Amino acid sequence: MSVHFGELAKKVGADGAISGEDVLALRREAWPDGRISQTEAEAIFALNRALTSQSAEWVDFFVEALGEYVVNQRAPTGYVDSENAAWLMAQIDADGVLGSMAELELLIRVFERAQNVPGALKDCAISQIELAVLEGTGPTRDGGALEAGNVNATEARLLRRAIFAPASERPAAVGRKEADMLFRLKDATLDADNAPEWKQLFVQGVANYLQGYSSENAQISRERASELQAFMNDTASGVGGFLGKMAVSAPNAFGIVFGRKDAGPAREEHVAAAHELTASENEWLNAKFAVNGRIDAYEKALLDFLAGK
Repeated sequence: MSVHFGELAKKVGADGAISGEDVLALRREAWPDGRISQTEAEAIFALNRALTSQSAEWVDFFVEALGEYVVNQRAPTGYVDSENAAWLMAQIDADGVLGSMAELELLIRVFERAQNVPGALKDCAISQIELAVLEGTGPTRDGGALEAGNVNATEARLLRRAIFAPASERPAAVGRKEADMLFRLKDATLDADNAPEWKQLFVQGVANYLQGYSSENAQISRERASELQAFMNDTASGVGGFLGKMAVSAPNAFGIVFGRKDAGPAREEHVAAAHELTASENEWLNAKFAVNGRIDAYEKALLDFLAGK
């Protein structure tokens, strides 16, 4: 980080506010080549914590710059490593709370842009997003607002983005921990003035966990991605060597690359199998229903959906 950037960051945040012109100056100084150093990233986080009001321009810069830093500045791009994940969690938890809408948007941005993230960051995101929905207040990036004690349409949209993001617990589908979160939010806001979008998301999200199909190969680890990238960048071998390596390292790769005629029917069988509730899924669902000792309106809507009504 240049000395000028550090001085500039302190100067623009001195009065707790930041203008569009200030953000433009920071963007030009810190991000002229699209790259952010760790020192600059920490200065940006510190400035965000110092602000008492945040302009739309600031939130955009904060989310874009730090999202790029966390997701794409270490090879292989798109895969957040454990060190960067730990850094992000430490920055967000520096004062013990999710400090701002900018931080919440950053978390969701990382999950939307990354191919995969460490499990610890997935758990952190679930707890932080749940806390923001239940207790957060104030304007959001898209013009809506968080309201404590209920789930409004804006909060439902944030939840939908988070649980269906590519790097979420179960890509393009809802995972067990996310379904647990949906039930906790439902129970905590059962008698509140909730938006219709929330009931729809609860039903769709839990049903997706119980009946949705998600390929086991949809996410790979950062370490595996590094191996594949090194493999593809190996120019020492000819075509024969490449195919030979492929056969040894990934014996099923030829079917994936060149296609198999039975791929479609096989996938249909997996989808059909996922649609049927297993014994453990039934046990999980019954335990959730037993919490309140009655079937509430949300659970009734879920049961109707599962029954195809």
